[in-house]
Amino acid sequence: MAVSGNGRPDPDALLRHAAQEGRGKLKVFLGAAPGVGKTFEMLSEGAARKRDGVDVVIGVVETHGRVETEALTRGHEIVSRRAVPYEGRTLYEMDLDAILERAPRLVLVDELAHTNAPGSRHPKRYQDVEELLAAGIDVYSTVNIQHVESLNDIVASFTRVRVRETVPDRVLEMAEIEVVDIPPDELIERLKAGKVYLPQEATRALGHFFSKSNLSALRELALRRAAQAVDARMLDDVRALGLGGTWAGGDRIVVAINELPGADVLVRAAKRVADGLRGPWTALFIETPRAAHFTEAQHQRVAAAMTLATQLGGAVATVPATNVVEGIQNFLADARATQLIMGKSRRSRWFEFRHGSVVDHLIRETPGVTVHVLPVVADGGGSERGRRRPAAWGTPAGYVATTAMVAGVTAVASAIFHLLDLGNVALLYLLPVMAAASLFGLRTGIYAGIASSLAYNFFFLPPVGTFSVNNPENVVSIVVLLGIAIATSQLTARVRAQADLAAASARTNATLAGFLRQITSVNDPDMAAQMICDDVRRLLDVHAVLLAPSKGSALAIIAASDTDYRLDTMDTAAATWAFDTASPAGKGSGTLAASEWLFQPLKAGGHVLGVLGIARDNAGDPVRADQLPLLASLIDQSALVLERLRLEAEMRDVEAVRTRDRLRAALLSSVSHDLRTPLTAVIAAAAQLHHGATPDLIGTIESEAARLSRFVANLLDMARVEAGALKLNVEAIDLSDAVTGAAHDARRALEGHAIRLDVPPDLPLVRADPQLLHHCLLNLLDNAGRYGEPGTEVVISGRHRFGELSLAVLDHGPGLPPGQEVEVFETFRRLEGSDRAIGGTGLGLAIVKAFAEAMGMTVEASNRDDGIGAAFTLIFPPGLIVRDLPAESAS
Repeated sequence: MAVSGNGRPDPDALLRHAAQEGRGKLKVFLGAAPGVGKTFEMLSEGAARKRDGVDVVIGVVETHGRVETEALTRGHEIVSRRAVPYEGRTLYEMDLDAILERAPRLVLVDELAHTNAPGSRHPKRYQDVEELLAAGIDVYSTVNIQHVESLNDIVASFTRVRVRETVPDRVLEMAEIEVVDIPPDELIERLKAGKVYLPQEATRALGHFFSKSNLSALRELALRRAAQAVDARMLDDVRALGLGGTWAGGDRIVVAINELPGADVLVRAAKRVADGLRGPWTALFIETPRAAHFTEAQHQRVAAAMTLATQLGGAVATVPATNVVEGIQNFLADARATQLIMGKSRRSRWFEFRHGSVVDHLIRETPGVTVHVLPVVADGGGSERGRRRPAAWGTPAGYVATTAMVAGVTAVASAIFHLLDLGNVALLYLLPVMAAASLFGLRTGIYAGIASSLAYNFFFLPPVGTFSVNNPENVVSIVVLLGIAIATSQLTARVRAQADLAAASARTNATLAGFLRQITSVNDPDMAAQMICDDVRRLLDVHAVLLAPSKGSALAIIAASDTDYRLDTMDTAAATWAFDTASPAGKGSGTLAASEWLFQPLKAGGHVLGVLGIARDNAGDPVRADQLPLLASLIDQSALVLERLRLEAEMRDVEAVRTRDRLRAALLSSVSHDLRTPLTAVIAAAAQLHHGATPDLIGTIESEAARLSRFVANLLDMARVEAGALKLNVEAIDLSDAVTGAAHDARRALEGHAIRLDVPPDLPLVRADPQLLHHCLLNLLDNAGRYGEPGTEVVISGRHRFGELSLAVLDHGPGLPPGQEVEVFETFRRLEGSDRAIGGTGLGLAIVKAFAEAMGMTVEASNRDDGIGAAFTLIFPPGLIVRDLPAESAS
């Protein structure tokens, strides 16, 4: 969680605020049920804004025949809806493009959860609204509480009605919410009066959805959801401003758990308190340096408490800190918590005298937070409470090394004692104290302080060789030395603990960064799934499997970290339950705990993409408490990567559909010119043949048939290009012959144009496919004939310079629009700029580019240097130029 409340703005909150700059603002009128007056309220407020001088239009409003609602629409400009043909009938949807072109300051869009007709740009209306907001247009919209995604199951549980159209919670999180509410009795009266549904529908609704108990529950859900949204926006604002205080617009509960038995009791108590206060709650574990010395049983207790909190609907957090009090206080300030729940176990007075009481410290030093203290009685764990692991007292090797360092300092001080006074000798003994505390911990450092004091007294203070002290000043020196040694040991040990925490945090961040760096570079879903399993095994030392929906409805394993994994019937049932309910299942959870695997859902974009299963070889829990934050981060990042790959695949499918749509549109638009015109000429000429054939009629039939043949050939060639079915038959070609043949076959396309061949006869031969090169030249000449002004000249120019050979087709037309020299070769791209009606499918230049690249050539488009018009140039690189054969011997 981001740090806040310390007078410094939260960077994350500032970034969220900055991201809203330039975007429109969304206001949602939230109702508990149909008929409460959401649309009426939206129109009324829109009318008030219009009276204030705001440019307001109606994008879409559903009046459902209500007279008072229709009356409010008459004062507004209404953007006409877009007709969408669907299955033999016409549907009318909001015209998103018309609104964007109109660019009002505020647009009214009813029914935010509406599903658009197939063929619309976005499948959901809330996605249309998001595009309007991105364009800087403010939006007023309406939605009922049963359409909120996170509440859909809750509403269905008591109304027995599950709505299919839902709105993601993230849409409401970025909106200002106004609850439109009327008492249930009043709504029932409106229903009976026929103001909501038709009479026969109203009678059926009263017996099902619109019961008084249902309406009361829906009303409470709407009010609570609005309160949560207000609280979240308020917290985001105060964090962006760096303001202190709890800002308790609503209660926020934190329960502090530890490794001792009884943590589950605290979690259940927090759930009861949160339900009573209707507030969010978080289970918090403070990870101090002591956590590194936890036993396996202690790790399992913390993990079990965290899992229980998740199952009960709470959030979980693990925060590293040097001590428990500091960690809890920082988290309370960050979360703006108002209630703290913690346990107090039975401690001896001597223990509390030495270590203090965490509960007492928090009560005294955490103003503004209500602290609930529960007595925790551990079952059979009394001997464990207050017991320290031997490692906390240091290791034998540490004490031996410390003794050696003290002895070494004593030897050095004795050797140079004649150069030093007693004060400088005392300073030398600080070296082993600091070294011992830094390397081996606080208690070893205190031992070094005591040993240094004794050595200083025995070897250097008179009478030397005894522990007695004659001079009272020397007693003060020993006490000061011992005090400095202890203080230095504590300071050094604390710095070491902070360094260990920082190093652990840095390792976690480095681990996540490395994981993201590897997985984000993968574009294959199967490879990404395998990489996720391998990295989870490497980072957590567990076995991992990843399951996702197959073509049917059942889950299938798509990756595993080991080839010898085994999932039995219980494991499969746990995985399926985790996928269906978006909740953990299996070992260590509260559902199907008999499974050997723990399955975690991978959620992104409001739905579950798959489940990740983890297991250990031993009988312990699949994941330790200290690994929970890392596992949660790995799951979140893995889900985002899988969601990205899914969206990329959908975008490829959408692009394929768009390509087919463009092809269909291009074919339909070209039929009237490229197909119908030559067919009309052929039919008319054939009709005249009944009266006797003439050379003109035969020529017309031949030329128009050739035109049809080129049109069909272009379509077939494009299909071959897209299918990758081109086969090359490369041979040496004389460009003079190739140009002459192409100009002859294109004479119909060049009718009305003079053609000039500027191809030197001494050009070298080139290696190319004769048929593909012929098609390239025909399409370039056809393009020149279409766009060249009538009566102008078309030039074919060949040049051999600097080792490259170029063949250019130049026309006298409108030329190319600036910046479209590359775009003209795209499929279905038509050149604009001429006042004449120009047919064509936009395939010719795309075919030229594809054929040229297949033969190893390049093609470029530009405007002519010597006048108005375009130039299209085929470039033969040196590797395609034949140097050992003269042009005359090509045959």
